[in-house]
Amino acid sequence: MTTDGDSRISQFRKGVVELAIFALLHRGEAYGVEIVDALSGHPGLAISAGTVYPLLSRLKKAGMIDSSWQESPVGPPRKYYRLTPAGDREFADMVAAWDGVTGAMENLLAKESGR
Repeated sequence: MTTDGDSRISQFRKGVVELAIFALLHRGEAYGVEIVDALSGHPGLAISAGTVYPLLSRLKKAGMIDSSWQESPVGPPRKYYRLTPAGDREFADMVAAWDGVTGAMENLLAKESGR
């Protein structure tokens, strides 16, 4: 694959990862490493902590998520993240947009490939 192709895939994944983080937090609160590990369980979504934490910070500044420190049974306290009411609304909007895009792409790809 070309460098341009790698760049396009990287940009595509960045948008999808944000939706994936919203989906994880929609299920319930989670701490940073837990989010990284959950994404790593899906090879197309695996990203480093160095990418996740700045994204979490940006979402917090935007009012989409909130955080709190909680004691850990196995070490230092952990910062847990959860969706705010604004984050819940944004997640619903993102899911609707995702459904529209994926439905259109599935239709287009089926027509193009003869599926």
